Amino acid sequence: MAQVLLIEDDPAIRRSLGMALGRHGHRVRAAETGEDGLRQSRAERPEVVVLDLMLPGIDGFEVCRRLRADSGVPIIMVTARGDDFDVVSGLEAGADDYVVKPVEPRVLDARIRAVLRRGVAEPQRVETHAGLVLDRGGMTVAKDGEPVTLTPTELRVLLELSRTPGQVLSRQQLLESVWEHDYLGDSRLVDNCVQRLRAKIETDPASPVFVQTVRGFGYRFGPV
Repeated sequence: MAQVLLIEDDPAIRRSLGMALGRHGHRVRAAETGEDGLRQSRAERPEVVVLDLMLPGIDGFEVCRRLRADSGVPIIMVTARGDDFDVVSGLEAGADDYVVKPVEPRVLDARIRAVLRRGVAEPQRVETHAGLVLDRGGMTVAKDGEPVTLTPTELRVLLELSRTPGQVLSRQQLLESVWEHDYLGDSRLVDNCVQRLRAKIETDPASPVFVQTVRGFGYRFGPV
C-alpha cells in the first residue's frame, strides 16, 4: 500500500508494529534513532513517516522539524500518552496526525491510509481567488504567480474550505472530511494545520484573508 518509515527506538515495538503494518500491505523500513531516520528519509523518500516522539539523541520533535523543513511527507507522530504538551508541540513542529501508545495497528493503518488519500487529485478545475490559484487536478497552489509548497494535509484543508467560499465549516466537519476522524476528534489537529497553512498563503497571517476564523464555530474561505 505505502512505503512507510517507522522511527522507533524500542526494539519490541519497532518489530511488532513493522510486522503488523506489513500484514496490512505496507512496505516498512525502520530506524531506531532520529539521526538514522533522517538519513533514511533523505535517501529513500518514504510516502509516510511514523515517528515516535521520545527518541534518544535527536528527539522526535526535532526530527519532525527537520523533516518538515525540506519535505511535505505526511508525519504521524506516536506519543506515549495523550499529554497536551507533547501533542501540541508535535503538531507545531509539523506533524499531520498522532496516535497514543499502546498503538493499535488497525488504527495506525487507518491513519496512514487516510493521510495518503489527502494527496489524491480531484477532477480538473483551476480557480483563482484574489491572487491565489488552486489547481485541483494538478494538486498545486500558487500565490501571486509563485508556487506554494503545502503538505497533503494543508492542501486538503484548503481545498475543503474553498469548495464553498463564505460557508463556515466546523472543526469537527474538517476532522471528518480531511482527517477522516468519525468521532469527536482533537480540534488541535485542525487549528495547528490552519496556522501552518496561513503562514504559507496569507500576506499577513495575523489578519488572514483566505482562511478566516469564525469565533465559536470554525473556519471559512474568503474573500467573500
